[in-house]
Amino acid sequence: MYLMYVDESGDTGLVNSPTRYFVLSGMVVHESDWRQLLQALIAFRRTMKAVYGLPMRDEIHAAPFIRGKVRNIARHDRLAILRNCIDELAKFPYVSLTNVLIDKQGKQPGYDVFGNAWKLLFQRFENTLKYGNFPKGCHQDHGLVVTDATSGNKLTRLVRRMAVHNPIPNDGGLGYRNIPILRVIEDPHGKDSAESLPVQMVDVAAYFLLQRYAPNGYIKRQKANRYFDRLLPVLNVRASRFDALGVVRL
Repeated sequence: MYLMYVDESGDTGLVNSPTRYFVLSGMVVHESDWRQLLQALIAFRRTMKAVYGLPMRDEIHAAPFIRGKVRNIARHDRLAILRNCIDELAKFPYVSLTNVLIDKQGKQPGYDVFGNAWKLLFQRFENTLKYGNFPKGCHQDHGLVVTDATSGNKLTRLVRRMAVHNPIPNDGGLGYRNIPILRVIEDPHGKDSAESLPVQMVDVAAYFLLQRYAPNGYIKRQKANRYFDRLLPVLNVRASRFDALGVVRL
């Protein structure tokens, strides 16, 4: 079985939204590698404590790291910690990152940013499971989703509906097929990101995906808007044939 840890960046609003984009990043790891991943992340946090003075129990949350104050750690060191998170993830041959980006510009009123983003992510998770394209891929495997606890009941209802009714347009745009998701099991499990090192790491990935397309002033000045590209060794490039980094875009 595979676990997919998911976090988002940006917001889902269409009117008076501070961001043009909404993104989701999902980090997938097989159950047999989960303990190895956790031990590697604990070792990484020990290094961040030794080098930058970041306490082991402090949450790494990318946006507040850049905007606010964290202990007595200078802003450039906080950015370095986030860059180290990216580089650490890129080292793990047993993880895979699937990414979705919604460009809200030009979308019609009532467009469901949240729903469409999550549908895309679940469909890509389902398809990659089906074809065995994750590390250690097996055509008989299934997956479980772990999210930041903020997604709530709306996401649960969406997933339950997709397990019964998941219309996929036919090639050429004429009609659709109903292809329910069958390999993603159980409801998404919400978890407090402060208690989950994998969720914290995928938060950093999502943040830098957003910054790639809409960097803030500080990220621009520090030339950090392409940090996401450093994840290429672990990106699920099969997720989209239209993007060199595999980002699924709407």
